[in-house]
Amino acid sequence: MIRAAELIQRKRDGEELGAGELRELVLAYVRGDVPDYQMAAFCMAVYFRGLSPAETFALTEAMVASGRTIDLRGAVGRPVVDKHSTGGVGDKTSLAVGPIVAACGVPFGKMSGRGLGHTGGTLDKLESIPGFRIELSAEEFVAQVRDVGLAIIGQTADLVPADKLLYGLRDVTATVENVSLIASSIMSKKIASGADAIVLDVKVGDGAFMKTLDDARSLADAMLELGRLADRRVVCVLTDMDQPLGHAVGNALEILETRATLRGEGPDDFSELVLAASAHLLVLSDLGVDETEARRRAETSVQDGSALAAYERWVRAQGGDPAEDVLPAAPVVREVSAPQDGYVQTLGAIAVGTAALHLGAGRRTKEDTIDHAVGVRCLKKRGDAVAAGEAIAEIHARDENAAAQAADDVLAAYAFDKDPPFRRPVVLETIA
Repeated sequence: MIRAAELIQRKRDGEELGAGELRELVLAYVRGDVPDYQMAAFCMAVYFRGLSPAETFALTEAMVASGRTIDLRGAVGRPVVDKHSTGGVGDKTSLAVGPIVAACGVPFGKMSGRGLGHTGGTLDKLESIPGFRIELSAEEFVAQVRDVGLAIIGQTADLVPADKLLYGLRDVTATVENVSLIASSIMSKKIASGADAIVLDVKVGDGAFMKTLDDARSLADAMLELGRLADRRVVCVLTDMDQPLGHAVGNALEILETRATLRGEGPDDFSELVLAASAHLLVLSDLGVDETEARRRAETSVQDGSALAAYERWVRAQGGDPAEDVLPAAPVVREVSAPQDGYVQTLGAIAVGTAALHLGAGRRTKEDTIDHAVGVRCLKKRGDAVAAGEAIAEIHARDENAAAQAADDVLAAYAFDKDPPFRRPVVLETIA
């Protein structure tokens, strides 16, 4: 029988638990042999006492062992790559990285999730495309990665069920903010879903979970170590989330921006992050290229149209219509005007994200329905010069009242000054 109370006590007192003990605890919890109240106590002990690197890896392995795993390399016949983001406002990076990498001849397979907060998650953005199927079986997922070179789907229920249970428990017991638990949650899903090489985008700033570079580095280091121990090739990029990424915040609007970026017409910051992440994945793949050649190939795939063609092939493979004119559009579009001449000093990511949430672009609870058409386009961002009366943002809303409130909220997210601010790159650090 599992000795849950004893393990909780030992962790509470700062002892290091063995790999077998952690595995036994996690698997017993998934079976229902350990109740929520005991696992909540264990999570709180971990929150205060932490986990050693060995314990963190043992917890990750136990979570992977709680469900099925997918052998993408065996099924596809070569290494498969993936990208994960810790989440942010306007973050649609995977939707552009996948097609670029696939256009360069590297298979890309990703299992993703829905959003809870300011905007939808990757799956919600994809569901703004008419007909797009995000619920594929594991067998369909593997076949599509092999045959099409790209698939992004919802996480199957039998993949790392321990993570779903544990995250739900941590969310309601104030134990989310622990680096070991966050790293185990992310990496267990990446390991179980079968990718050999992974780029991890750790957001930093106002609109991110990690508010400081030091916190982001700690999480990146923990995930890199887990990747190494699991025999995965991993690179972490720490990226700016003090302002929204790109211009678009909102599901269909972000799909439009993804297509524009794949045509070479995307916002500078978003395009730079997409190309940087794509280049890292090409280096980690089996192509045998260095960073310079990888970046050149990524840029060429955009310039010659092969990245956009890969996007359209992928969307059709999952039942969607890749045309722009079929995406849902909001009936009300209202401009937000600059109140003065000068430069944009700051653009608060959380404030813009909250405005999009109130429009209906995100969820307050898991049961909420997302309006795929609504959102915000930030036409001017940090460092941009503005003239009084010039449009700095667009509100895409369901009605005039919602548009008016969102316009006020978005304007309040901006700060202006007569002098330009210090330019901050979107990629702050790369850790490998």
